[in-house]
Amino acid sequence: MTTNKASALTLALCLSFFAAGCKKKVPAPPPPAAPPKAAAPTPKPVVARPIVKFFTAEPSTIERGQASSLKWEVTGAETASINQGLGVIGTAAAGGSTPAVISGNRSVFPSNTTTYTLTASNSGGTVTEAVTVNVTAPPPAAKATPTPSPRATFGEVIAREIQDALFDFDKSDIREDARNSLTQNSDKLKTIFRDYPNGTVTIEGHADERGSAEYNLGLGDRRAIAAREFLVQLGVSADRLRTLSYGKERPQCTDNSETCWQKNRRAHFTGQ
Repeated sequence: MTTNKASALTLALCLSFFAAGCKKKVPAPPPPAAPPKAAAPTPKPVVARPIVKFFTAEPSTIERGQASSLKWEVTGAETASINQGLGVIGTAAAGGSTPAVISGNRSVFPSNTTTYTLTASNSGGTVTEAVTVNVTAPPPAAKATPTPSPRATFGEVIAREIQDALFDFDKSDIREDARNSLTQNSDKLKTIFRDYPNGTVTIEGHADERGSAEYNLGLGDRRAIAAREFLVQLGVSADRLRTLSYGKERPQCTDNSETCWQKNRRAHFTGQ
């Protein structure tokens, strides 16, 4: 009895396993789909650095006070500037379809040799270019050589520097104003004779129109001699002085008045 129960139980278990194996298998669910890959970012275009096509100074050597002209042309720059106080020389909008061009010129007046540096920039970088303006000192102004004036003749100097000595009516005495005139004459004659060692002075004696010609010749002679002796006493060389009387024959003034007669009563000096 016990054996039969065990056999029945074993058979039941086998039938249970068999029934389970005969059931339809259910397929496993598919794995979840992978998320879509993100699109790769579009690479930014590479911007080339600006190009300085030319940067010149014309002329490159000047004299102080003259001008030199800076000229430039830059391609592809967003901004460009020059140092030495010139500052920004141009700007251009970024992202244009064609490379921007910055060009121009500027006159400069450096007082000393100066280097100018152009700096051009964009998002791709910065470039520089330099030019130097050499400044030389202007040549010294030529000094005008003064044309020496011709030397005055001995006679011109005597006429310009030596003054007459005047006399009273019918007198040959050296009066006070004549003393002053002759004293000044003596100093000037000493100097003139040094500069003109071969010059000789003639002291002319003159008289006014009153009296005879013969009398006035004698009066004029006495006046000339008196003037000569006064000068010799003051140290003027006697051999450089001679006397001559014209009396009333060569009047300086012809009016019939005392003022005019006074001008004619004189010792006058000429040089040879």
